[in-house]
Amino acid sequence: MVDDMRPISAQLKTLIVDDEPLAIERLQLLCARQEHINLVGTASDGEAAIRLTEQLEPDLLLLDIAMPGMDGLEVAKKLSRFQKAPAIIFVTAFDKFAVEAFGVAAIDYLLKPVETERLSIAVARVRERYSEQQIAPAEDSPWAEEFWVPYRSELRRIAASEINRIEAERDYMRLHVAGDAGNDASGTSYLLHQTITGLEGRLNPEQFIRLHRSHLVRRDWIGSLRHDGGGIWMACLKCGTEIRIGRTHLAEAKKLAGR
Repeated sequence: MVDDMRPISAQLKTLIVDDEPLAIERLQLLCARQEHINLVGTASDGEAAIRLTEQLEPDLLLLDIAMPGMDGLEVAKKLSRFQKAPAIIFVTAFDKFAVEAFGVAAIDYLLKPVETERLSIAVARVRERYSEQQIAPAEDSPWAEEFWVPYRSELRRIAASEINRIEAERDYMRLHVAGDAGNDASGTSYLLHQTITGLEGRLNPEQFIRLHRSHLVRRDWIGSLRHDGGGIWMACLKCGTEIRIGRTHLAEAKKLAGR
């Protein structure tokens, strides 16, 4: 977690952590092209990363995940307890750690080989986070505010507030994000490998409601409730989609209408 008392400067003191010398060399070259990065050191394992962080107090770690011994996720967990905890950008060859990365509050998650433009975006996010926390330190929340989802050749950050509805597809959840026209057709959907019960437990119940065993919907995305006869109720969404309300979830759904 980024320490809210750490001042933002023109450059971020940055530490590279990777067990592959060629990966470190590539990141050094990329960092040299970033005007807001001041590279202060490199580490080839988790123990060295902890030790150098204590000594150098970097603002940012470019941190590999799959390392022998202490992996990057464990490093991030240990660093989060530091009084001046650095921001974390994970740099990895694997996309399977995205959920775990979210759990340790990483600022971004870059897939190797990292492109200069993509690193610039990640660094800008770190600077923005520091600036926001100087103005108003964020309160800890038990609910997920964002998700990392695979999209083409990258992992994309999706804010929970952008999600309109979620439907289960076997072992995956499809997150529907509305487009400019405010409907699913003009928007985009993303697949996230997680159970719907697990995802429901991470979402703020004041913002999302379970309507069916396979559907979660943002509360303000529900336009009306319609009785279809035979005890069947449907939720009519603002995008035009209709979702059947499961019987076990009907009582909670009716509370939306004060019934």
